[in-house]
Amino acid sequence: MKNKLLLLLFLCCSILQAQEYFPTNTGVKTTKNNVYAFKNAKIYVTPTKIIKKGTLLVKDGKVVSVGKSVSIPKNAHTVDLNGKTIYPSFVDVYSSFGIEKPKRQSGFGKRPQYDATRKGYYWNDHIRPDVDGSKLFKFDGKKAKELIKLGFGAVNTNMQDGIMQGTGVLVALNPHSSDAYRVLDSRSGNYLSFSKSAKSRQSYPTSRMGAMALLRQTYLDADWYAKGNAKNKDLALQALNNNKDLPQIFNAGGYLEDMRADKVGDEFGIQYTIVGGGNEYERINDIKKTNATYIIPINFRKAYDVSNTFLTNRIALSDMRSWNQEPSNPAVLAKNNIPFALTTHDLKSAKDFTANLQKAISYGLDKTKALEALTTVPAKILKNNKIGNLETGSYANFLITSGDLFDKKTTVYENWVQGMKNEINPMNIKDITGKYTLTVNGQSYDMTISGKAAKQTAAIKKGDQKVNSKFNYANDWVSITLREGDTFTRLTGQMFDKNIQGTAIDTNGNESNWTATFVSKEDKKDEKKKKKEDTPEVVAISYPNIGFGNHTKPQAQTLLIKNATVWTSENGEILTNTDVYIKDGKIANIGKNLPKRGATVIDGTGKYVTTGIIDEHSHIAASAINEAGHNSTAEVTIEDVVDPNDINIYRNLAGGVTSIQILHGSANPIGGRSAIIKLKWGENADNMIYKNTPKFIKFALGENVKQSNWGDLQTVRFPQTRMGVEQVYIDYFQRAKEYDTKKKSGQPYRKDIELETLAEIINKERFISCHSYVQSEINMLMKVAEKFNFNINTFTHILEGYKLADKMKEHGVGGSTFADWWAYKFEVNDAIPYNAAIMHNQGVTVAINSDDAEMSRRLNQEAAKLVKYGGLSEQDAWATVTINPAKLLHLDNRTGSIKVGKDADIVVWNDNPLSVYAKPEKTIIDGAIYFDIEKDKSKRQAIKAERAKLINMMLKEKIKGGKTQAPVKKTKKLFHCDTE
Repeated sequence: MKNKLLLLLFLCCSILQAQEYFPTNTGVKTTKNNVYAFKNAKIYVTPTKIIKKGTLLVKDGKVVSVGKSVSIPKNAHTVDLNGKTIYPSFVDVYSSFGIEKPKRQSGFGKRPQYDATRKGYYWNDHIRPDVDGSKLFKFDGKKAKELIKLGFGAVNTNMQDGIMQGTGVLVALNPHSSDAYRVLDSRSGNYLSFSKSAKSRQSYPTSRMGAMALLRQTYLDADWYAKGNAKNKDLALQALNNNKDLPQIFNAGGYLEDMRADKVGDEFGIQYTIVGGGNEYERINDIKKTNATYIIPINFRKAYDVSNTFLTNRIALSDMRSWNQEPSNPAVLAKNNIPFALTTHDLKSAKDFTANLQKAISYGLDKTKALEALTTVPAKILKNNKIGNLETGSYANFLITSGDLFDKKTTVYENWVQGMKNEINPMNIKDITGKYTLTVNGQSYDMTISGKAAKQTAAIKKGDQKVNSKFNYANDWVSITLREGDTFTRLTGQMFDKNIQGTAIDTNGNESNWTATFVSKEDKKDEKKKKKEDTPEVVAISYPNIGFGNHTKPQAQTLLIKNATVWTSENGEILTNTDVYIKDGKIANIGKNLPKRGATVIDGTGKYVTTGIIDEHSHIAASAINEAGHNSTAEVTIEDVVDPNDINIYRNLAGGVTSIQILHGSANPIGGRSAIIKLKWGENADNMIYKNTPKFIKFALGENVKQSNWGDLQTVRFPQTRMGVEQVYIDYFQRAKEYDTKKKSGQPYRKDIELETLAEIINKERFISCHSYVQSEINMLMKVAEKFNFNINTFTHILEGYKLADKMKEHGVGGSTFADWWAYKFEVNDAIPYNAAIMHNQGVTVAINSDDAEMSRRLNQEAAKLVKYGGLSEQDAWATVTINPAKLLHLDNRTGSIKVGKDADIVVWNDNPLSVYAKPEKTIIDGAIYFDIEKDKSKRQAIKAERAKLINMMLKEKIKGGKTQAPVKKTKKLFHCDTE
C-alpha cells in the first residue's frame, strides 16, 4: 500500500512538472517572459518606506527586488516611470465580493420557529462557524474591474450571514487567472455579527441582548465541547474551536455596538477586529479603551435638502451633526492612535469610495495614515505580510500614478495584480493643466485647463464673461467647441511643447488657424484660497452628541445649598431654613448656618431640597426591552443594551429623577436581568450603571406571557394558559436546583448562564421584580417561591394588590404600582386608585413607578395623587418615589434620602415637590449638576443657532452642486413592558 502511495505521488509530481512543456496546438513554442522592471519611479514600499528614483523588479506575480540599485535581467520588460509613483495596491479587508448573500426565507412574520433545523449542528441556526467562504466564492469579473479602478488589488470576503458566520477567503482581484491562482488564503478569518441568519426562521434571539447572551453561551459550550465533555458530535462547535486561532472579525456597526462586541470578546479573552459604523468619533476615548483595530466604512451621508423650511424642521439635530461630523471619523481615529483599515463596505456604490476618501482627507486624515488604512493595516489584521506592501517576496500588486495618490489631480494609470497589468488610464496622456491665452480669428480668450490628466476640462472666458464651451484632450490632440450666441466655432489642434496649435472652422465653414499660448500653472494664491475655502468646519461634539448634550462632562463639585426647606425622606422628617453640604459626591453635612469651606453656594431660600426621585420600573435608556425568543430568557441582561444617548434621560433629570431600574419586558414568564443606573447624562453606559448593586431579574404573569394578545399566528409557544405559566416556574426552578446541586458537588458540569441566574434566585443572591395584575396569579407565584424557599422581592403593576395586601405583607414582598392607571386592558378591570394606599396601610413597602417615558418625568405628581386617593400624608406620598423604591432595590443605604454619608443625589425645587407647579431647578447626582434650569434655557438658544448654522452649510453644499437627500424625521421608539 505504501509503495502505491509513493508511485501515485511521483506521478502527480511528474504531471505538475510536465505541464510547462506540454505540446500545444499554437504554432511555434515560446516561453512567456513575465519579468518586468519598473525604473526611475518614486516607490512606496510601505506607507513609511519610500524610495526615490528606485526600481521595482517583478517576476511570476511576486516582487523579486526593490531599491535604488536593482540589477535588471537582460530579458526583462523595462518600463521607465520617470516622474511617476508606485504604490502598493489597496486591500479591502471586509467585503462580500463574490459571495452571494442569502435571501430572507419566506414565511417570516408568520408562525415563529423555536427549534433549529440543522441536524448535527448547534441548537441555534444563527450559529454557523462551519460555513466555508472559499467553497461559496465565485469570481465576479465585473465587480473586480470596478474595484481595480478604485485601486484595490486584493479583497477579503465572507458570507455575511448569521451571528457566527464561518470563515472567509482572501482573493487577488486578478481577472486574468483562475481561482486556484488568485485565492491567497482560503481561511482568512472567523467572522461574527449581531444579526441573525437569513437562512433560518428560528426566533431566538429577537434582541441585541439575546444575541450577546447567545454568543456567551456558545463560547462556553465550545470550551465544554473542546474538553471532550459533550456526548454528541456538534459540527458547529467543532468548527468554532478550529477557527479560534484565525483573525476574529466582528461586524458591529456603530460605536455603541462596537463596545458591546468588545465587551463579549473581553469576557472570553478574544480581541476582535471590529467593523465600525463611522460614528466612533462620538465616543473616541471609549473606543480607544477597547484596544481593538477597527475596519471603518466611509459611507458618508449626503446633505439634507433644507430648501423647504417646514420639512427642514423635521430633521433631528443629531442627523444634521452626523452629516457634518462623519467625514472627520478617520482623522479622529488617527489622531488618537487607534489602528484602523478603510473599506468599501456599506457603500451603496463603490464608485463613491474615492470621493469619500478624499473628503476624509480634507477633514484632516493624514495621507500616510490613509495609505496605511488601505495597505499595511488590512495586511496586519489578516496576518498576511505578502499583501499591502512591495517588499521582496510580496505579491506584485501595485499602482502606477502620476503623483500623490490622494491628490484630486493625480491620475492612476495602471493597477498591477499578481504581476498582471490592468490599465485604468492611458499613461501617455500629458498633464496640460494651466492658464493659456487662446487666440481665434483675432479674438483673445482666457482659458484655464484643470483636472486630472485623463479627464482634463477647460474653462474659457472673454473678459469677465464665461464662454460656453466643450473640451476634449486625448493622444496629444485637443478639440474645443466654442458657442457665442448662435455662432459655433470648432477647434482642432495638437500640443507642441507647452503650446497648442491647430485649425478652426466656424458655423459658416470658414477655416482659420488658432493658438493657445501657455501662460502659467494655476496661481499658488488661487490654490491656497481654494484649500482654505475647501477646509470644512466641523461643529463641536457633545456628550451625548445630540441636542442638550454637554461639551464637557459634568464633574462633582463641593456645593453648599443654603437656607432651604429640606424633605429628608428619613421617617418623614422636614427641616426648615437648613443647609446641605456636598463634598466628594457625598452628603457631608446637614444643618443651619454651615460654613462655606470653599463650596459653590446655591441659594435655597424659599426653595425645597429633596433626594432624587427613583423610578423602580422604567424602560427608557435602553436599545431593547424584550427578548421574546424563549419562554425563559434569564441569560440576557439589560446592562448589555443601556443606551446613554436616550433624550429621555435628560427629560427625566428635568423631572428630578436621578436613578432608575431598567426592567426587561413581559414577553415571557422568566425575563431578563435588569440594569440599575444613575442618569449621568453624558457618561457612557458602563459609567451609568450602579457598581456592586444587588442583582435583579424581571418575571411576568398574565396576558402577555401566555401570548393572548400576540395574534393567532404567534400563539404556539408554551405556555398558553395561566396554569402553564405556573408549570414553567416550577420546571425551571427544579432544573436550577438540580444544576446548583451538581455545581456545588464539584462534579464536571456544563456552565449554563440561564440556570446560573435562576440558581442565584434560589440562593437568595438575585431578586425578582414581577409584572403582575390578577390576584390569583400573584398568590400562585408567592406559593411557588415559598416552595423553593425564597421570597418574591417586588410585584410591579400589582393593580389587584389591595385584594391580598395582608398576604403580601406576610410574604415580605413590596408593591411598585401606578397611581391611577386602570382599564387599559381586560386584566386591569378591577384596578382602583386606592390600591397604593391600601397596600401601604397594610405595611407593604409601596413605590410609584412609571413604566412610561412620559410619566417618568412627572413622578412627583403621580406621588401627589396618593394624598387624594387614600389620604396619605405628604411625606408618606413622597416616600413612594424616593426611599421606598430605594428599599425595594436594596439601595437605601446609598440613596433615597438626605442623610450624611449617602450619595449626593439631590434636587432643588422651586415649590413644594408635590405641587403641579413644582419644577426642578437643579438635579445633582453624586455631587455633579446634571440639570440646571438656567443652563437649559441657554442650551435651547444654542440649539437654534447650531441648527441655523448647519442649515446654511447644507445650503452651500447644494449650491456647489453637492448631492442632497430628502429630510427624514427621526422617530424615537418608546418602550413599554409589551414592546417587541
